[in-house]
Amino acid sequence: MFQPNLMEAGHLHPLDMAPNTSESDIARIRDDDFDSATKSGSDNPEGGSGDDQDPRPKKKRYHRHTQHQIQEMEAFFKECPHPDDKQRKELSRELGLEPLQVKFWFQNKRTQMKTQHERHENTQLRNENEKLRADNMRYREALGSASCPNCGGPTAIGEMSFDEHHLRLENARLREEIDRISAIAAKYVGKPVGNYPLLSSPVPSRSPLDLGVGSFGGQPGMAGEIYGGGDLLRSISGPNEADKPLIIEIAVAAMEELIRMAQMGEPLWMTSLDGNTTVFNEDEYIRTFPRVAPKPSNHFKCEASRESAVVIMNHINLVEILMDVNQWSTVFSGIVSRAMTLDVLSTGVAGNYNGALQVMTAEFQVPSPLVPTRESYYVRYCKQHVDGTWAVVDVSLDTLRPNPAPRSCQRRPSGCLIQEMPNGYSKVTWVEHVDVDERGVHNLYKQLVNSGNAFGAKRWVATLDRQCERLASALASNIPTGDVGVITNQEGRKSMLKLAERMVISFCAGVSASTTHTWTTLSGTGADDVRVMTRKSVDDPGRPPGIVLSAATSFWLPVPPKRVFEFLRDENSRNEWDILSNGGIVQEMAHIANGRDTGNCVSLLRVNSANSSQSNMLILQESCTDQTASFVIYAPVDIVAMNVVLNGSDPDYVALLPSGFAILPDGGGMGDSGSGGSLLTVAFQILVDSVPTAKLSLGSVATVNNLIACTVERIKAALSCDTT
Repeated sequence: MFQPNLMEAGHLHPLDMAPNTSESDIARIRDDDFDSATKSGSDNPEGGSGDDQDPRPKKKRYHRHTQHQIQEMEAFFKECPHPDDKQRKELSRELGLEPLQVKFWFQNKRTQMKTQHERHENTQLRNENEKLRADNMRYREALGSASCPNCGGPTAIGEMSFDEHHLRLENARLREEIDRISAIAAKYVGKPVGNYPLLSSPVPSRSPLDLGVGSFGGQPGMAGEIYGGGDLLRSISGPNEADKPLIIEIAVAAMEELIRMAQMGEPLWMTSLDGNTTVFNEDEYIRTFPRVAPKPSNHFKCEASRESAVVIMNHINLVEILMDVNQWSTVFSGIVSRAMTLDVLSTGVAGNYNGALQVMTAEFQVPSPLVPTRESYYVRYCKQHVDGTWAVVDVSLDTLRPNPAPRSCQRRPSGCLIQEMPNGYSKVTWVEHVDVDERGVHNLYKQLVNSGNAFGAKRWVATLDRQCERLASALASNIPTGDVGVITNQEGRKSMLKLAERMVISFCAGVSASTTHTWTTLSGTGADDVRVMTRKSVDDPGRPPGIVLSAATSFWLPVPPKRVFEFLRDENSRNEWDILSNGGIVQEMAHIANGRDTGNCVSLLRVNSANSSQSNMLILQESCTDQTASFVIYAPVDIVAMNVVLNGSDPDYVALLPSGFAILPDGGGMGDSGSGGSLLTVAFQILVDSVPTAKLSLGSVATVNNLIACTVERIKAALSCDTT
């Protein structure tokens, strides 16, 4: 049973969910209000007739809000200081106010809070200054009255004790360093770095599901440890104190370079002959930025790309996602396999991320075991510019302490500019610029990687755009109740989306050639080799206990990615490739549409098998697609557990072992037409023994190998009909 996409039918289009009051409308409303107030005050003044009117003009009467109205808006402000048009209209209706009155109240309240915050900061700075001045006077008095311990006479610097002399030198050095850092920070950030508390977040770290995107449970500051492989990332220590001033200088210079690269045109960015792509001019880059560091070695090559898009998310939430490592790695789980914040040099000012500096390490992936992941150690710097545009830049820190074996990826200034647009939208301009060692990339994927579409700006922007649509669907409340199978319960929708997101993250983190994975290649024929690995699941409520065997293989198909995606996600063609469905009829029981494309959907499928023991089997499936990548990921789920989830309960305790497909273009026809072939990765996760301490049998490996080989052959046979 194929359900129509609700967004295409006009029920759940992101554009319909956005407020549509224009700036000109607001200006006109303001003018109308002003005119009516002027007329009521001059043409018909209160308390007087036409003969005894006071010649002085009446002042405009200000209507104070009632105590109840203020209390309600104060309570709402604590939860949401930036309400959108819909929330403001709802408040105005509840409180008997005009929407503009509510809007101006919130604007005034935000200004008031900002003023109070700055006043508090100024008081703290004044107190610290007085304390330093008092300490300085005390030290001077102590030095002036210092006496020689031998003769009792006044002592000279050369006769001071070693400790006193050392402390004076250290004090002078620290003061110089503080002055230098403060000067840099005051120029670029607005206030000295030393004024900000360390290792604390100005905005409480939360899961992206609070924004409607979903969540991934992990340690604060740590993300992507699906396979328990955090040892490598943890082994990288944060920066030394002596390095921090230099890190600030590197970040400030990187921000300037990112802004210029995002805004420059030719000759730095050249248009290709077909007019569809933008080509980076490396020679012009070296001329424009003469202080560019050389490549780490001859094996490294330059990759640079730029892409822009308008996404359905406001700029404040976008900045928060980028600056919170858990949210960032969750939203970009198809690209970021692991990430960790090593140190926070600045949390920003005025309760937001303006001026925030974080030292991070991350691993970037392509969903295939044939493409090595890219590790990077870098600083992330966020800044709000004078025109209101936000910018977030990354730049590698490997030049601080060169590694004898350089990391596979060094990030030159990369990141994005975020411009606020009407109705809660944002324009994002993304620049991705790296030096990479690509020697480990399999021949099958070299064309895709060389095109820049495996790790480039186009993939980042396409992923962000799709996730923003997912957010819009999670927050949607105008779901029609007439369509069969559509989940209309708001809490049930959120729980199911959260469960599906955890399934997708687990799949993506387990299929790439991460440095924490040890793949074993089974006998095969060249590119069709099956790679397997095992892991033990113990005390993890999100996975069944025991030994889990993961198997994956990647291969090329002479079929466009869109056709492969539609075939694999359609429940009506599932029995053509799914051996585990055992030839049964697959029926869609429920679904959540979460994007403009009909392929972006979370579904709950029932397998009506001829085998009575499998008649109650349910499958949770998420299919998602954009220009750069498509996924069809699924996992068997328990009926009782899914009923709990659909009622809105926490889905973190539902055990999942995801399997599925990652579909990428082969790099030969990366156009909107979807021409060219496909690179398909097939991956299974199977529980081969429910006892974690058991030994893996060769029979289990052979069974999984046969399962994946048969699935590949069935897919090739089914899709070959289109090419013959």
